[in-house]
Amino acid sequence: MGPEIVEASKGRPIRLMFEDEARFGRITDPRRCWAPFPMRPMVACAVVREFTYAYAAVCPFDGVMDSLVLPEVSTQCMNIFLGELSERHPDDHIVLVLDGAGWHKANALQRPKNISFLFLPPYSPELNPTEHIWDEVREKHFHNEVFRTLSAVEDRLVDGLSQMESSPELIKNLTGWSWIVGLNLIAT
Repeated sequence: MGPEIVEASKGRPIRLMFEDEARFGRITDPRRCWAPFPMRPMVACAVVREFTYAYAAVCPFDGVMDSLVLPEVSTQCMNIFLGELSERHPDDHIVLVLDGAGWHKANALQRPKNISFLFLPPYSPELNPTEHIWDEVREKHFHNEVFRTLSAVEDRLVDGLSQMESSPELIKNLTGWSWIVGLNLIAT
């Protein structure tokens, strides 16, 4: 970490977190499932274009995860998420590792004083351990089901994210192995 981040922390503990957003919607996600031979499982399918978005930041060291469900990916929603993240960790200086999405670098972005940004190299989602959170949520909470409303999607998403936030060991297991690769590449 650069001297500017150490200077910005003003003696507070530094918390390294990785941030990402993901889209969830009413489009079904057919997955493999078990059925006794010779039965063939039937899975409902629907193509509806309604989406909501999950924002999450994870700390691979201690398994802390903070998330919000918001209606879009935009600078305005990113400001809401950053404000919430800052309020949840008021005694820490957060070094937030994120990708180069436009709303992460917009002029209207309001970065709280206790958050510094560190950007991943372009086109490198594999360096962001938060990506593994989305895989887990989709696998455990969104497979082979048709949602009748966007509200039902949001309710399921909130339940899944809440379960994960209350499971630091799961978060460490999902994210703890990949952050080292990301930091090595960022440092070079």
